[in-house]
Amino acid sequence: MLQIYTGNGRGKTTSALGQALRACGHGLKVIMIQFMKGDINYGEVKIAPMIPNFELLQFGLPTFVKKGDPSEEDLRLAEEGFQHARKVILGKDYDVVVLDELNVAIDYGLIDLDRVLRLLDDCPEELEIIITGRYASPELVKRADLVSEILDIKHPYQRGVNARQGFDY
Repeated sequence: MLQIYTGNGRGKTTSALGQALRACGHGLKVIMIQFMKGDINYGEVKIAPMIPNFELLQFGLPTFVKKGDPSEEDLRLAEEGFQHARKVILGKDYDVVVLDELNVAIDYGLIDLDRVLRLLDDCPEELEIIITGRYASPELVKRADLVSEILDIKHPYQRGVNARQGFDY
């Protein structure tokens, strides 16, 4: 099945991590590939080595990508992440593949949507794919089995509260 967590609210990656943790608890093998993220201070990066059957890889810089003007390194890392995702998906070594922030990478022009759709066409039927990030394309939403939109109703950031360690990263 294909799951998508999208929307402007906080909690898309957190939802995918919850699904990953649940799957690991049942002995399933999970890999999370993070696009556009390269900061080792995220809580999930720190805990990943301690979770049985869970692997996390980052393909991004520790800085934000400028929409419409990504650096060559942003493009290179996104391509490297996509190639790794392709290898993992076609390799059949995992039960669950989480493609974190892939929606944003597509929207920012780092990865071509048609390539993603073709990869999903080749995806083994028994593999669970979870895609996160704002701006989910209508084509991916149409193809998905489950889509959750996380709304931004209220957030401490609106009151000037900065991202908090252990909660926002």
